[in-house]
Amino acid sequence: MRTLLILGAGTAGTLMAHKLRAALAPTAWRILIIDQDDDHIYQPGLLFIPFGLDRAADDRRSRRALLPEGVELNLDGVVALDTDKRQVRTRAGELLPYDVLILATGTQVEPGLTEGLTGEGWGQTASDFYTMAGSERLRGMLAGLRGGRLVVNIAELPIKCPVAALEFALLADAHLRADGRRAGVEIVYVTPLSGAFTKPVASRLLGELLERRQIRVVPDFSLAKVDGQRRQIHSWGGAKEDYDLLVSVPLHYGAGFLRGHPIADDAGFVHIDKHTLEVKGQERVFALGDGTDAPTSKAGAVAHFQGEVLFENVLRAIEGLPALPAFDGHANCFIESGDGKAMLLDFNYETEPLPGRFPLPGIGPFTLLEESEVNHWGKRAFRWIYWNLLLRGKELPLDHRMLMAGKRSA
Repeated sequence: MRTLLILGAGTAGTLMAHKLRAALAPTAWRILIIDQDDDHIYQPGLLFIPFGLDRAADDRRSRRALLPEGVELNLDGVVALDTDKRQVRTRAGELLPYDVLILATGTQVEPGLTEGLTGEGWGQTASDFYTMAGSERLRGMLAGLRGGRLVVNIAELPIKCPVAALEFALLADAHLRADGRRAGVEIVYVTPLSGAFTKPVASRLLGELLERRQIRVVPDFSLAKVDGQRRQIHSWGGAKEDYDLLVSVPLHYGAGFLRGHPIADDAGFVHIDKHTLEVKGQERVFALGDGTDAPTSKAGAVAHFQGEVLFENVLRAIEGLPALPAFDGHANCFIESGDGKAMLLDFNYETEPLPGRFPLPGIGPFTLLEESEVNHWGKRAFRWIYWNLLLRGKELPLDHRMLMAGKRSA
């Protein structure tokens, strides 16, 4: 019996386990998936918990319960990968060989790697919302905010869900207005980018939205250190910003055992062919999701679109056929803007977000690069889709390619 090994039981790993278990004969293929705990978090929900719009219980499930029958789950974690011997070593010291390997190792937030960030004030006047603990802490911290400066800061790129920090700033504005506290709070969005987003058209429109909400943008700010005693963040260029409450998007890294590995960069992001999802220089080794160096968003929708392509390429590899260069970098994401509205972006490697209707040309129901209530409800409905369809590898009425139908020039 041959072994298909998946490292990571998050979004990407779980959906691939479902797809491949349904396609490969159990008598011929053992499918084993390895992670380090049994906690599967619906990460989009972490944005809503600080504002009392989501409950932690609704955004957490057992990894084991989400996997199909016939897929083994090992929770020992991986400490080493040997691509020459085609095996991994777990924390328990077990050596596990593979015939086909899929890396779905995701990213980890590392607040402790920024000088001072987890020092004085961490958990009282500063927190992240990229972890369940941080998100729950922020609920109380926001409730106690009566005035001063709320600073939302991205330490450095890349990060998971690149629009999440923008969403937090916009939701904070709406939340404070609803409570009658907004007039006394200055909201500042501090980013290493030169604008609100990476794509020019979207950056301009999002920048205008922030301006209308009186959220000040501080661009080109690459975080060097945090002074929790003085409540200041400092850039490598010498700039500084004061805060009363710091909402941090900390540094992101790939899996620890991949940092500096020959197949990855120093941060642990795996080098892949961005179209085939093959790991460069390896045979029958693939990667998808947040843990790769593909120049597209680290988001659940991307993992879904990649999964459609990777499923076919894994089956082709088993048959001895070359991989198809079918992934175009397709990404789409809702941007929650507060007041029961949201925007939607749809783009790929070559084409930036454009206005129009999605997914049906001229009909929608979602609007691109425009706020709408329908977009908001689309984002809120996605949690059910995530738990019941996407993770289980079900077919969704979305093409893995970015389609131009229904879009128009900005």
